[in-house]
Amino acid sequence: MGTLRSQAKQPEVSGPPFVRRLGVLDWIAIIFAVLGLLAVATGLVPIPAAAGTVRRLLPLLIFLGSVIVLAELTAAAEVFDVIAARLARTARGNYFALFLMCVGFASITTATLNLDTTAVLLTPVMLATAVRIGMPKTPLAMTTVWLANTASLLLPVSNLTNLLAMNRVQLSSSQFAARLWLVELASVAATMACLWLFYWRRGARHEDRYPPPSPYRPRDRSLFVVAAGSCVIFVVGLLVGVPIQLVSPACMAVVLLAFAVRHRAVLTPRMIPWQLLAFVTGLFLTVDAITAHGLAGMLRSLVGDDTGPWGTLRAAGIGAVLSNAGNNLPAYVAIEAVIPASQATHDQLLGLLIGTNVGPLITPWASLATLIWYARCRGYGVDISWPRFLLTGTVTAFVALSAATGVLILTR
Repeated sequence: MGTLRSQAKQPEVSGPPFVRRLGVLDWIAIIFAVLGLLAVATGLVPIPAAAGTVRRLLPLLIFLGSVIVLAELTAAAEVFDVIAARLARTARGNYFALFLMCVGFASITTATLNLDTTAVLLTPVMLATAVRIGMPKTPLAMTTVWLANTASLLLPVSNLTNLLAMNRVQLSSSQFAARLWLVELASVAATMACLWLFYWRRGARHEDRYPPPSPYRPRDRSLFVVAAGSCVIFVVGLLVGVPIQLVSPACMAVVLLAFAVRHRAVLTPRMIPWQLLAFVTGLFLTVDAITAHGLAGMLRSLVGDDTGPWGTLRAAGIGAVLSNAGNNLPAYVAIEAVIPASQATHDQLLGLLIGTNVGPLITPWASLATLIWYARCRGYGVDISWPRFLLTGTVTAFVALSAATGVLILTR
């Protein structure tokens, strides 16, 4: 038995050290980057079109790169450990109370800020909470990633796709929230039920309690204050409308400077999330190539021109499928382009929005928030069971998508 195991592990230790450190998603990022480069090199995506895509992506890439580094340094400053201890103490040792608090915290953060902020800032809080109370990390990790997606329907700022949809259906922020608040509640409630069933129920029996931890005191108070203050400025900047490509690098720079002065050893090139940057760029270039060579016509045929309940369901389902096959941002943009902008198609467009927001729970690359979440989980040593992730995500996506779309149709 021992010989067989050592033989099975042999491929993992072959090759250069850099190659040995690559994970599954690292290889996915490399593959998409190569596909994107090939699309440009072969002319499938003309250079001017590729340059336009990169220009559109540049603010997003700046945000992603800087916000991941900000989260890494904030974790090193022990900000998340302090918040985690406070969260665990507030629940007073009751697992179900902790479950409700985590669901509410993740839902409110996603709805009022955005799903990427939840993935970046809340994931470390949840994982640190698990460490503080000696609980398995998976239930809290899954709470974060599922609600980062399924709770992102309420406000235009909750998701980039919401901003695109709001402009297309010509709704103000208040009108958008008024149309979707019941849809948001249905999506969160369905997700909450699945979280309890799949991940929380076994470890939260009524007779089991955890000992509330003592207050956590950071080792370097100065770094803690600078990092915590920078995160607050980051969140406030998002709320008041400062462009994400400005607020995140500025906050990152402040924390970088503090660590350069007080704890330089933490600063390493490994903090740069090259996987995410390569994946996003390669994915969008690949989608550009596919769209320009037949995808638009195929999508038009799939979506159809039915503006009634069936058309809304079809748009939601196709949006969910394409989001998990590729990524929800290009999926939304590609499908939106084949749905006419008119009063009659509002529900069809909102159905598509539900599909691309709530549906990306099955594959790890289905949304940027999930990719960010995975990067944070790797940093905390969380062992993700991908078969279980896929299976439970499929069930939850179906349940939440059905609930949210059903409420959209019933309240039209």
